[in-house]
Amino acid sequence: MSTTKQKITPSLWFDREAEEAAKLYVSAVSDSKIGTTTRAGKAGFDVHGLSEGTAMSVEFVVGGFKFVAINGGPLFKFSPSISFLVACKTKQEVDAIWEKLSQGGTPLMGLGDYAFSGRYGWIQDRYGLSWQVMFAGDREIRQKITPTLMFVGQQWGKAEAAIQTYASVFHNSATGSILRYGEGNEPEKAVTIQHAAFTLENQQFAAMDGDREASFPFNEAISFVVQCQTQKEIDYYWQKLTADGGHESMCGWLKDKFGVSWQIVPTVLSEMLRDSSSEKVARVTNAFLKMKKFDIAELKKAYSGK
Repeated sequence: MSTTKQKITPSLWFDREAEEAAKLYVSAVSDSKIGTTTRAGKAGFDVHGLSEGTAMSVEFVVGGFKFVAINGGPLFKFSPSISFLVACKTKQEVDAIWEKLSQGGTPLMGLGDYAFSGRYGWIQDRYGLSWQVMFAGDREIRQKITPTLMFVGQQWGKAEAAIQTYASVFHNSATGSILRYGEGNEPEKAVTIQHAAFTLENQQFAAMDGDREASFPFNEAISFVVQCQTQKEIDYYWQKLTADGGHESMCGWLKDKFGVSWQIVPTVLSEMLRDSSSEKVARVTNAFLKMKKFDIAELKKAYSGK
């Protein structure tokens, strides 16, 4: 898929390892590269705590799929509630990617042969981020990396409701194949989802209901950035995703009613923060750090100094 058409971008929250982690991920998978790195200035130090020149965010592409990594501090830690499935054409590719990502990591499902794939493994890498590496066999690979949401604990059993909610909010959306748990000895699990595929904005996602007793809920360590062209678009996503029990946060962040974190961001903001004028960047930074939902008009005022 073309990253230029990627409307929804996973954002990965690191303490101070964003740059080195991005380099690892780029080295592990073909069709990958480091993109723009935004570095901290003097503005906003009391909020982000980054010394001048330190990377604030790193944009990078893995297998043609765009990510952004941020140095946010030690507040949030990755968990298996959101993982990234890497589809591979050969078993040898699975082994090569596994070798890179497993160094210093912790296997959640060991690399081996499974009923659903002739070569598969699930690993938490050295930074705690979860990856599922899978041989796709004769299946077409339309998207190399697929974000996968696992609903556990208080969110257990809500995977299907979440898919329906997201499909109603985002455009160019559809629900694909759904594999449900069988009756077995636990009839209450019969309606829950073992694996489901769906698309939002023509991007592939997956969801599953995991362990009812698990204690790793969704958190801000992984969020999804939605790039918006207009204030009307920002208002739309903000209202839809905070509805029915969602929560507003700062700097364009919110949590939906399932606990998944989103960032609703105007595309013009990144352009402003890349300006060669440190004064303009400082004014915009100081302005957006005070906002909950982003206000494009106020950002433009700060940028122009009016």
